[in-house]
Amino acid sequence: MKIAVLGAGESGAGAAVLAKVKGMDVFVSDMSLIKENYKNLLNSYNIAWEEGKHTESRILDADEVVKSPGIPNESPLVQKLIAQGTPIISEIEFAGRYTDAKMVCITGSNGKTTTTSLIYHIFKSAGLNVGLAGNIGKSLALQVATEKHDYYIIELSSFQLDNMYDFRANIAVLMNITPDHLDRYDHQMQNYVDAKFRIVQNQTEEDAFIFWNDDPIIRRELERYGLKAQLYPFAEIKGQGAIAYVEDGEIEIERPIAFNMEQEALALHGTHNLYNSLAAGISANVAGIEKEDIRKALSNFKGVEHRLEKVCDVRGIHFINDSKATNVNSCWYALQSMTTKTVLILGGKDKGNDYNEIADLVKEKCSALIYLGLHNEKLHDFFDGFGLPVADIQTGMKDAVEAAYKLAKKGETVLLSPCCASFDLFKSYEDRGEQFKKYVREL
Repeated sequence: MKIAVLGAGESGAGAAVLAKVKGMDVFVSDMSLIKENYKNLLNSYNIAWEEGKHTESRILDADEVVKSPGIPNESPLVQKLIAQGTPIISEIEFAGRYTDAKMVCITGSNGKTTTTSLIYHIFKSAGLNVGLAGNIGKSLALQVATEKHDYYIIELSSFQLDNMYDFRANIAVLMNITPDHLDRYDHQMQNYVDAKFRIVQNQTEEDAFIFWNDDPIIRRELERYGLKAQLYPFAEIKGQGAIAYVEDGEIEIERPIAFNMEQEALALHGTHNLYNSLAAGISANVAGIEKEDIRKALSNFKGVEHRLEKVCDVRGIHFINDSKATNVNSCWYALQSMTTKTVLILGGKDKGNDYNEIADLVKEKCSALIYLGLHNEKLHDFFDGFGLPVADIQTGMKDAVEAAYKLAKKGETVLLSPCCASFDLFKSYEDRGEQFKKYVREL
């Protein structure tokens, strides 16, 4: 069988190794330059690869194509593959064929990385043989090819879900659905919603679907789908069918096994992190992990880098790195958790953002705004009328940090929570966050 892999990043390189291990004829093609570590991995398995171009004849000749989630369906080569009927699948779909491990899959517009990391921490701390995959950790395909786990905890983006067809999540977690990546979904919210709900396709009565009960979009879609899985809705307060919530300062999970712990004992604070902890707690409960192991892990988790990460204090000013906030709703959660007046750094590659969602919080919490991006016109149009001091920075993070430092008063917080993708000035949200931390520490 001939397999073509489009994109040679973490998922593509992993898929290529798995295909090779399974005896397939593999060819890897990337329009960009391939990182050295992935070249070395491919070479070590004698896998043919190319960079900086696509040799269409070889790709169109494949029996099946594994596509990187970053490549849009509108790309000309993908369109040619679709036109000739070549199956196009994701690395996760491909890997799922070759393992009988239990799959715990997490998606949502916000909170999925923290929730995924927290679930992995609970499972690992409880002594289970578990792998971390998807948007974080090593690619699922590479782990299936070279390791053997009983469980995989997988963070799934909508892009990864798009090309998943037969894959089954034994435990599916849907944190929330708010507008994100609409530029990839024809600016149609329903297309994005449908992508997120692919996480429950193929679930059976033996499986679990864990979701935020107060999300109006999720509640609406539940009625459309006629789900077979056992439902485990969570919410901040008891009622409307939620089986996990807070009551009298206690986290309560009603089923499958009654569980409780003090909310104050949770390692993560804030409403958004309460939801993350509830979703993780239910997942562990469904998997049969002992209550004491769940309590211990929920109370000693260290958090996720670039997500409301405390950097340091400089002359009484607090600096917080929330570079992972690549959409407006994520910034909303960050602002909501602020307990001081805040200088907010936002901007980048806009994905069709509607800033109305954070308008009231900006007015209530912010003392100044820093626009950081090559094209800040939309930010000026929306926020300039709020009457806050504003700095427009198109040069990079060093100047943004210095501008924020000058505008912040002692006792205030400088929050990097951009609402936008990073690709105008930075390689990734990680690069953006690392630069923020570097320049803050140099103040």
